[in-house]
Amino acid sequence: MALPPTGAGLIVSFGEMLIDFVPTVSGVSLAEAPGFLKAPGGAPANVAIAVARLGGKAAFIGKLGDDEFGQMLAGILQENNVKADGIKFDEGARTALAFVTLRADGEREFMFYRNPSADMLLTPEDLNLELIRSAKVFHYGSISLIVEPCRSAHLKAMEVAKEAGCLLSYDPNLRLPLWPSAEEARQQILSIWDKADVIKVSDVELEFLTGSDRIDDASALSLWHPNLKLLLVTLGEHGSRYYTKNFHGSVEAFHVNTVDTTGAGDSYVGALLSKIVDDQSILEDEPRLREVLKFANACGAITTTKKGAIPALPTEADALNLINEA
Repeated sequence: MALPPTGAGLIVSFGEMLIDFVPTVSGVSLAEAPGFLKAPGGAPANVAIAVARLGGKAAFIGKLGDDEFGQMLAGILQENNVKADGIKFDEGARTALAFVTLRADGEREFMFYRNPSADMLLTPEDLNLELIRSAKVFHYGSISLIVEPCRSAHLKAMEVAKEAGCLLSYDPNLRLPLWPSAEEARQQILSIWDKADVIKVSDVELEFLTGSDRIDDASALSLWHPNLKLLLVTLGEHGSRYYTKNFHGSVEAFHVNTVDTTGAGDSYVGALLSKIVDDQSILEDEPRLREVLKFANACGAITTTKKGAIPALPTEADALNLINEA
């Protein structure tokens, strides 16, 4: 079964873009880190760049600080062929920063500087509605739901995308330290659950949202809603599971030398969206969907082999090489 081609339809990603400061040494606390490297990030921005790197058409909507870091991030989007017509700059607020601790196993802990950062100040009036209406897929997370006015901008953007017939793609991308409480996080993440056509959660997010420590089909299907076309659960080195109305199954992971898991889920989502944007019938065709998810798993795996998300995002050739070697 051949891998479907990358689509030419526009994928618009909505939300935050920030700078991660990653320690030069793994396995130490922030206080013990001798130095930090700047790594541009923010899940929705990573997804947009992932799509573009795979040859797809991507745009990003969000707000950056009118500061050197904000200009740098806008430049990175443009260098990576992501359309920048949805970006606004705020003169009064800084671009968000996050200090990331890399544990010895490549997993991460976060400390955020956002009080408030520019991304939180995006208003409904800031939205480029024409850009949203021209999209075939509209992708978003949950960090943009935490505070106003960004929350209203998020809800408005989703509504406009839905009316325009976009496929709505949701990756909650849980970052507990940013929420007032775990309960508020769960409630807000689920408040827009039934609007999405495609939802991707990690094993950790599945446990958090269901309140169960079981990662099985019953637990995943408790998150199913009637309008959903595809629910995905990513399991790190154990691959991913997929659920649709008519079938479900799992796709094995590719085994690589993991250095830093940052951006792996975003790479996976970008790969999936780039392959279904022009042909959503793939979501109802299990053999073709499995090919796409195998490709998405390969993209996610490659992204863990280098530090930082954006430098590590693969091209299609990179992913096909990994698949052919396996």
